[in-house]
Amino acid sequence: MGEEAASRDHVGSLERGLAVMEILARHPSGMTLTEMAEEAGLTRAGARRFLLTLTATGYATQAGRVFSLSPRLLTVARTWLGGASLWAFAAPIMQAVAAQLNEACSAAILSGEDVVYVARIPGRRILSVSLDVGTRLPAYCTSMGRILLAGLTSGELDVFLSHTTIEGRTPKTITDVRLLAGAIGKAKADGFAIVDEELELGLRSIAVPIRDRAGSTVAAINVSTQSARFSVAEMEREILPALLGARQRIEDFFVV
Repeated sequence: MGEEAASRDHVGSLERGLAVMEILARHPSGMTLTEMAEEAGLTRAGARRFLLTLTATGYATQAGRVFSLSPRLLTVARTWLGGASLWAFAAPIMQAVAAQLNEACSAAILSGEDVVYVARIPGRRILSVSLDVGTRLPAYCTSMGRILLAGLTSGELDVFLSHTTIEGRTPKTITDVRLLAGAIGKAKADGFAIVDEELELGLRSIAVPIRDRAGSTVAAINVSTQSARFSVAEMEREILPALLGARQRIEDFFVV
């Protein structure tokens, strides 16, 4: 009886539409109607209806024969991540890190070429950079951006590196695409990213990823500090363990 009721309540068209969105998410450069029909196991007519519906509702865009996800889906994700769910759970954990180190602790997600701050516990020391929930910063020259980029597939990272605008924010900013790709690769291998005065002179930060149950990177948390306070080696030795401990407790949210 329960299975019959569940079957009646199951909306197959919604399930197929969500599958189409997931397929588009795996192809950031976009897909043609034929490609979607083949990968989704749909007829061309069926794939066309789903793609045009997503386009009409703003969740996809069409450029010629190519369909791509629009930023509206990121807005939905930001609404959830910025709401009273994950970050309400994470706030006390981040506050403990900030209090332990006497430095700011922040969280962000990736949105296009930027990171968007979804939570922030300010430190006692004043930085000239003004940061708050909703602040956007370039992903390529921030620690949270680097570790979030490290969570992309190689194809997604190639698209990012080929389209993002890279400029020297300071004399230390990595602007060479090959060197930037190398720094992102190192962050992926290390499991953390340190950015040393690339966003602003006198500012250092270290970030680790937040992963869901499937192992996908959904956000990042970092600690930012004045370069006079911690050397790069001291950040790895003294700040990283606190961040890793906080990361583990925040990831518990996905299994409770």
